[in-house]
Amino acid sequence: MNKISVGTEVMRPFLPSKDFDVSKRFYEALGFSKVLDGEVAIFEMGSSSFILQQYFQKEWAENFMMQLMVDDLDSWWNHISALGLPTQFGVSPPKAPAMQPWGLRIAYVTDPSGVLWHVAQRPSSDDA
Repeated sequence: MNKISVGTEVMRPFLPSKDFDVSKRFYEALGFSKVLDGEVAIFEMGSSSFILQQYFQKEWAENFMMQLMVDDLDSWWNHISALGLPTQFGVSPPKAPAMQPWGLRIAYVTDPSGVLWHVAQRPSSDDA
């Protein structure tokens, strides 16, 4: 069996968009950097990225979830709250950070296509 080199791989999920332009503006407002804008759009934050596609299926979009691990959830929550996402993008109001039964403190944000984002406080090394 051939051995493959590992260690530099990157996984990028494909997210749906009901309205491609609205979704692109939404992710830029959240603070993602758009690094490609064409038939698809690629967004980055830190070492993570995703591909926004011009494809939408309601059942899939509303069951799709992403997790963004952050070092300072309170700062993120202040940022998210100040954006006025429901007014600006017609999305459900974000849910404030709360400790979840599985041990992570999470705020919830839904994008214009129904994708649910878990913005989670990264556990400290003391919690590990």
